[in-house]
Amino acid sequence: MFFVLSKTAGFFALPSNLFISIGIVGLVLLCTRLTRLASWLVVTSLVLIAIAGLSPLGYALLLPLEQRFPPWDISRGPPDGVVVLGGAIAPDVSAARGVVKLNDAAERITATVEVARRYPNARIIFSGGSGALTFDQLPEAPFAVKELEALGIAPDRITAEEQSRNTVENAVFSRLIAAPKPGERWLLVTSAFHMPRAVAVFRAAGFPVEAYPVDWRTRGPEDLLRLPSSLAEGLARTDTAVHEWVGLVAYRLTGRTKEFFPAP
Repeated sequence: MFFVLSKTAGFFALPSNLFISIGIVGLVLLCTRLTRLASWLVVTSLVLIAIAGLSPLGYALLLPLEQRFPPWDISRGPPDGVVVLGGAIAPDVSAARGVVKLNDAAERITATVEVARRYPNARIIFSGGSGALTFDQLPEAPFAVKELEALGIAPDRITAEEQSRNTVENAVFSRLIAAPKPGERWLLVTSAFHMPRAVAVFRAAGFPVEAYPVDWRTRGPEDLLRLPSSLAEGLARTDTAVHEWVGLVAYRLTGRTKEFFPAP
């Protein structure tokens, strides 16, 4: 039930979906007697879309998420294993085209290959099932394993976890597979903006991990004055950031994490 509710609420929690929905309601109401309310909703929709898509808002919301965990320090020594979260592959396109289709989070894959080559004794767990709600989508993990093997990682080092549908299940199922022993060190590879929520969830699941953030979407504080190159880019950044902030709040309120904004 939580999964269904979270996916449904998540759709309207995205600013782009919410703002355009407001505009659509306004357009529908133009056909009624509520023309004043309709006009107000349409104008409000356009103004909100412009702010979210053409201002630095998305960068401002992403920056504290991405700054929370610094890049992993290789001087800390070799880890015992690596957990990589899904989100870098489009399974439906991959299956249809017969290739592994990477998206803009592809660094989750490429960084994992770098870590695996640097630490040849580390185990690799790729955690990624299907988060689809409205149709039966293929799990991501098998495609990720195929790509990791193609990039030179030995098959016996990789374990696919393909049952998880969200970050909570990523943590629970990965812990069962890893069965971490006291003193073992595991890296968590995911996008920098997703790292705070992911770390909070893994800690709550009893799986202590060390953050290995990748896939940054901001350059640093200077982006607070940076304008998006297009409306689509600005909306995408804002959607990504709001999705994470809403997720942090929702997971904390529902008891799925024990801290709202974890630190290293």
